[in-house]
Amino acid sequence: MTKENYSKPPLSYQQQFERLSSRGLSFEGCEEKALHLLEKLSYYRLSGYWYTLLANPKTNHRFKADAHFNQAFELYKFDRELRLLILNQIEKIEVAIRAVISYECSHSWGVFWLSDTNNFKSHSQHTRDISKMFNEVNRSNELFITNYKNKYIEELPPSWMALEVCSFGSLSYIYSNLKGGRTKRNISQKFGLRDDVFVTWLHTLVYIRNTCAHHSRLWNKNLKIKATVPEQTSLDWIVNCYNMDTRTQNRVHIKKRTYFVLCMLKYLLQSVNPRNSFKEKLDDLFTQYPLVDRKALGYTDDWETEPLWQ
Repeated sequence: MTKENYSKPPLSYQQQFERLSSRGLSFEGCEEKALHLLEKLSYYRLSGYWYTLLANPKTNHRFKADAHFNQAFELYKFDRELRLLILNQIEKIEVAIRAVISYECSHSWGVFWLSDTNNFKSHSQHTRDISKMFNEVNRSNELFITNYKNKYIEELPPSWMALEVCSFGSLSYIYSNLKGGRTKRNISQKFGLRDDVFVTWLHTLVYIRNTCAHHSRLWNKNLKIKATVPEQTSLDWIVNCYNMDTRTQNRVHIKKRTYFVLCMLKYLLQSVNPRNSFKEKLDDLFTQYPLVDRKALGYTDDWETEPLWQ
């Protein structure tokens, strides 16, 4: 495929409005609001939500006969609230994971286990991870870090301090690189998973957290990072991991869909916060935005019968 220079000029808000209108998107009753949102949210960000309103083939850039700007904005609002809800759940899970990793490793290998290369599989990966952690500790302005530096000789603080200021991404790589054995298994078993599965779930949660934190579209997304599907679990999990593609009549696995992430969160919350109301909050969100089809997130037809969602 021959590449070409990008030559499209920037459009004024009015020109953006007129382009969408000429392609068949209705603005009836919301012209002023639409211009305001094009300015404050941007044409490009909103385009991910009106894309679903395009008629096939979508490359023609023509909207369906009943497509209205408010429909796209409703999808945008749903997606925003879904991301906030997911971030809230990930925060609880992340805090619990930090606490368990610090506790189990400290009791197995001592206070400064993070600095000991012998506790890790790859020495080169450990060197990179510790270098990054030193940077995160040195950037921190937390009072407990400052007090530690003023009082103690060891450069890297005890794990319960260092892990408090490292990123979730750093934490996931540290766990991934831990040498196999009882300690690593003890950590993953606290969350009802095998350690090899838990590694992939951690990386996926980091990816989802970053997606939400950067305000990227999530609700109907095909995920780039896929978590391993657990074969055996100690807590309630889903039975059906497939949907039927109505176009090809082929079964499609849901592990690249947002629904699978919601299942992951619900599963982990069983140990982190057994009395959680995550399902109820999700139900309220879908009630608030009836335009949103659960299947767009990858929900299976029989999701309500799954033990996880009972």
